[in-house]
Amino acid sequence: MNAYSDIPNVTKTTEMAQETTLLNPRFYTTDFDEMDAIDVTPVRGEWDRLIAQMRSDPNKKHFKKTEAWDEIDFDALDPKLRVELIDFLVSSLTAEFSGCVLYKEMKRRGSNPDICELFKYMSRDEARHAGFINDALKEAGIGVNLGFLTKTKKYTYFKPKFIYYATYLSEKIGYARYITIFRHLEKHPENRFHPIFKWFEEWCNDEFSHGEAFALLMRTDPKLTSGRNVWWIRFFLVAVYATMFVRDHARPAFHEALGIDIEEYDQKVFRTTSEIARQIFPIELDIDHPKWLPLLRRMNAIFIEAEAAVKAGGVGGWFRHKWAMARAGVTFLQLYFLPVKRNTVPESSHMVPAY
Repeated sequence: MNAYSDIPNVTKTTEMAQETTLLNPRFYTTDFDEMDAIDVTPVRGEWDRLIAQMRSDPNKKHFKKTEAWDEIDFDALDPKLRVELIDFLVSSLTAEFSGCVLYKEMKRRGSNPDICELFKYMSRDEARHAGFINDALKEAGIGVNLGFLTKTKKYTYFKPKFIYYATYLSEKIGYARYITIFRHLEKHPENRFHPIFKWFEEWCNDEFSHGEAFALLMRTDPKLTSGRNVWWIRFFLVAVYATMFVRDHARPAFHEALGIDIEEYDQKVFRTTSEIARQIFPIELDIDHPKWLPLLRRMNAIFIEAEAAVKAGGVGGWFRHKWAMARAGVTFLQLYFLPVKRNTVPESSHMVPAY
């Protein structure tokens, strides 16, 4: 039996990871033959440099508990913080393991040596990340059954270009989130309520290099970041940023314990991600537009209403949920059509994690 009534058991946390909603991390599948046919010749110099870095495996010994890992007393945490910490860890684990599954499958199915080597290293990194989070969960007796998750979680099919846009942004915004928390806790170590935050700096450098790889994949074909595909880039930028905003606002106790104002934190992460994405995307969202935050706040309020409707159940709850989702769609369109900033993509996409 679990020691804490508000902390789920292994079955429950695995079910949490299995959930497929608009806000939860997904598992993806794609056209692996199309990805296997990528020719990296146009970016060969940068490609070889990045692969050499990944091959050297700078974080080989990082994801292990050391004397810096403080024992955590889950029972001493505020109950709301416990629940939100578990939610954060399970969501993070699912996102990391999703990448591991996708990258491993690409490596398994492929024959292109360049692409297979890249995905071998990225699946290795994501497996370490997921395993490390799972070890942290197991301290409370609630680790996720990853093998069962692989077999039972629903998979979403995305065309390769959508994989590039979504995964590039996921890796880069993951870097921005982790490094922002890490830098904040360097200044305020008294707010570090879990030892896993100490591992974030080198960890997020893996995320950064994975984003670099997807930037290079997009640079092999100029059509991916021009013409009508710019509208798709815009879609994924809005979707990723809005999802993060709503997810973070669902964890108020978590951010309060860190000593972080959620809106300030999200805006800083958006700004960092936008600066990095100039390496490949010809546009960026205007997060300083006067309607940007009000629309995000409206989106968050709508999702709170939608969740309440689902919990209420019945015919009335069903109609209220559908109405909320319709309003969320309208709000998304308003965010989508806010003016964007144009960007001249540099000749080289090479960047280093310097934030």
